[in-house]
Amino acid sequence: MNLNNKSIASLLCIAFLVLIPKSAFAQYTKEFDLIKNKYPDSKIVRLLEDVKISVQFKDGELEVKQSFIEEDLYLDESATYGSKRNLRFSSFFELESVEASSYEYKDGKYKTHKVEEFLEKDEMEDSFHDDSKSLNFIYPNLTTGSKTKLEYTEVVKNPRFLSPIYFGDFYPIKQKKVTLVADKDIQFRFQEFNTEDYNIEFTKEEKRGNIIYTWEILDVAKHKYESNVPSYSKVLPHIIPIITSYKSNDKNVNLLNDVSGLYDWYYSMVKDINLSEPDANLVNLVNELTKDKTTDLEKARAIYYWTQKNIKYIAFEYALGGFIPREANDVYKKKYGDCKDNSSILYEMLKIAGLEGNLTWIGTRKIAYSYSDVPTPIVDNHMILSIEIDDKTYFLDATGRYLPIEMPSSFIQGKEALISNGEAKFEIKDVPVVDAKTNAFKEVTTLRLNDTELVGSTKAEISGYYKIDFFNQLEDANTPAKVKEYYNYKMRKGNNKFLIDTVSETNKFDYDKDLVIDYTFNINDYAKILGDEIYINLNLRKDETDFKFEDDRENDIEVTYKSYYDYVTTLEIPDGYVVDYLPKDLSLSNEFMNSKITYETIANTIVYKHQLEMDFLTLNPEQQKTISDAIKVVEKSFKDTIVLKKQ
Repeated sequence: MNLNNKSIASLLCIAFLVLIPKSAFAQYTKEFDLIKNKYPDSKIVRLLEDVKISVQFKDGELEVKQSFIEEDLYLDESATYGSKRNLRFSSFFELESVEASSYEYKDGKYKTHKVEEFLEKDEMEDSFHDDSKSLNFIYPNLTTGSKTKLEYTEVVKNPRFLSPIYFGDFYPIKQKKVTLVADKDIQFRFQEFNTEDYNIEFTKEEKRGNIIYTWEILDVAKHKYESNVPSYSKVLPHIIPIITSYKSNDKNVNLLNDVSGLYDWYYSMVKDINLSEPDANLVNLVNELTKDKTTDLEKARAIYYWTQKNIKYIAFEYALGGFIPREANDVYKKKYGDCKDNSSILYEMLKIAGLEGNLTWIGTRKIAYSYSDVPTPIVDNHMILSIEIDDKTYFLDATGRYLPIEMPSSFIQGKEALISNGEAKFEIKDVPVVDAKTNAFKEVTTLRLNDTELVGSTKAEISGYYKIDFFNQLEDANTPAKVKEYYNYKMRKGNNKFLIDTVSETNKFDYDKDLVIDYTFNINDYAKILGDEIYINLNLRKDETDFKFEDDRENDIEVTYKSYYDYVTTLEIPDGYVVDYLPKDLSLSNEFMNSKITYETIANTIVYKHQLEMDFLTLNPEQQKTISDAIKVVEKSFKDTIVLKKQ
């Protein structure tokens, strides 16, 4: 073989490369390689999370500080998406110091880039006690193999607001350590959630007048993120430290030993509201609203609906303003307020009408805790008003829209409500869960065939939370064209060739009556004609398919409300045709759902009926499988078609 000089040089170069150890070409550190191999599906790993909490006496008061160190390693090219970060703070959580740096791995070593610019921004999200702000910053030069380090300290301005300590997240955690140092005269309860399957090492020791509590965990796998999880506080392992009591000047002070301590604090902030005379115009309004009402329920209904319609909900909070309702007279003049303000004016209007309402604290369904487990402010994030009429408790949320007095807001169904009855007097009641058949979507449809086109008319009746959803969405449909477009989407049957021709609405935006929609429609090319046979599928709505769950889902799932569907469809048999085949009926029932489909020939028509009841709010993975297996059976029935044969 003849080799030129260039070929010889190339071969020598290849031989030289073969002799070089692989480590000389290592793009990243050994630490990176080890972690990448251990967590191949992760984009980021928390190398260290070190939390130090100090609870001490200062001038006879409790002073709480929390310091955090977070070190992360980025494992792929998506590192740049982790550049934007923010820290939340408020009048209850005051940021004392912040330092942040990124470490770019380049040419075999790390180069430090310190964050120099921090941008403060208002955050307006929560309706109960949130005057949150965020401190926003960007980590520079993040690439694969980069690290970040964040150090910050915050002062917890109220000892009732100690935060949950989480020991798992949506990324792996190599090491997490929490150290709580407290004066020995301060008593704690540590409420654990979802920690059973985690090896958290706990120690406790007394040293120099302090009790030192320490938790440490190593190598925590990432938790799978999934949609529609009721609350990740129901899933992620965490501990909530609760200061139950402390000794000050030889006197024991009950802070949050039980719900009575929480209630006493709440009541101290509401006991002095609405002590002045109500505005004369507000009095006149109440008298006008109730003048023709003969029962307490009718009076309460009129006042409640006026409040929903006329007091605009706006969340704005600052410091204890997140807990103290504004005066009813002010809310009436301004015509807006947050959940506490709406409850305040509702309370005063009921009082003017001779009715007694009760301010009520409650946590929405995204909060997993009960008052007995966690008697701290994190158990609540909402305020409503409750009223007792004829031995029945009504839960009134004036921040809602179109809520009939008999129904609570969907997001507080099944939750505990802390009802104020005066100083040191309260009771806890469970908010009822609304029955599935109250939230109904019903349709009666007549159909005829025009060759392969399906032509029909439908009367739909919609009630409960289902109706409220429609009303909220229809507020933006402010022209006939938008209304038709909306219903063309919401009422779609069969396939995407469904088109509404005419539509009319009855009881639109009525709080107590069902919404009724009459419409005509057509579905082009829906039926199939083969020779002397017509094939048509009358399963025009297949709501069951919306409730199928992924086979590999790991978490509970939550729906907004229980629901019920009822469809009666009558198809005129075309002249000259007879029924050659009717699909089999289906009846399927389990603890969580009921589905039934029937077919019947009556005179020259086929009557198809389909009922579905979804009787659950949350499902664990095993229950989800029960539902999915049942729906697979129903879906087979959905494929079955009627056959009409020419005589």
